[in-house]
Amino acid sequence: MAGVRRSIVKGCGSYLPRTVVTNRDLEDRVATSDSWIVQRTGIRQRHIAEPDETTSTLGLKAAEAALADAGMAAADIDLVICATSTPDYTFPSTATQIQDGLGIHGGAAFDLQAVCTGFVYAVATADKFLLSGSHRRALVIGAETFSRIVDWEDRTTCVLFGDGAGAIVLEAGEGNGTSADRGVLTSQLRSDGRYRDKLYVDGGPGSTGTTGHLRMQGREVFKFAVGKVIDVVHEAFAATGTGPDDLAWFVPHQANRRIIDASAEKLGIPPEKVVITVDRHGNTSAASIPLAIDAARRDGRIREGDLVMLEAIGGGFTWGSALVRW
Repeated sequence: MAGVRRSIVKGCGSYLPRTVVTNRDLEDRVATSDSWIVQRTGIRQRHIAEPDETTSTLGLKAAEAALADAGMAAADIDLVICATSTPDYTFPSTATQIQDGLGIHGGAAFDLQAVCTGFVYAVATADKFLLSGSHRRALVIGAETFSRIVDWEDRTTCVLFGDGAGAIVLEAGEGNGTSADRGVLTSQLRSDGRYRDKLYVDGGPGSTGTTGHLRMQGREVFKFAVGKVIDVVHEAFAATGTGPDDLAWFVPHQANRRIIDASAEKLGIPPEKVVITVDRHGNTSAASIPLAIDAARRDGRIREGDLVMLEAIGGGFTWGSALVRW
């Protein structure tokens, strides 16, 4: 089958704030320890945005890096999607701030909110736009400043999160309709709002009129995450006639090393195929997957032609996967 439209990854980029906060630093703020954090999460440090940095400024730098990697100008982009749960403003969208920062004054730009699954949802959404023929090239960004919504007196959550941004450029192209095609091969998205109280922010403009703080039932999130992530990855394999042995890389949401290890083991994916950045970045929510992608591209692991599985789970709950051939 010839002439099948595909959304092909043309470049990627990332940005991390210059301030690094180690576990040792947090020992001076809350009752915790480096060994406690590492044992339970695998996190050793995280980056925290400076007072003059916002979600859009982080996202803009990641977008500029992705465009440079793709060898494209900002004018080539006609769609900007920013996955974030920590926008600069209630409105306008962070995506429009990034769009303006790039000097783009046409096309479409909007935010997408699916918490930690946001980047996977954004990839799937951009893919639909490009496959429809309405748009040609998309910047898909995950950007977060979670340090602004964590409760720095809650040792169970403040040690987990960090700030950062990552981006990819997708361009509409053609394939043969097989799993050998370059581009997004399939995406599987799910949500179930019954689990709101497991992971949420206790504020918002429509409820308390405040920003609120992140709250989480860690043990419940862990149990749900491992079970549901397995399902959407299997569904991606089934949709494309592929399996774990075909993967070059597994790039999961970087929330917790134990969740990543348990998921990979259940899926039959060996540790050497799993991209891990949670130790350096912490949980950067919607930014974690594109940050991990860029790290693995820059060090030469992810190469053109590689089959890469993306997966995530976030508050709501939302969860999903995207299978992409680079």
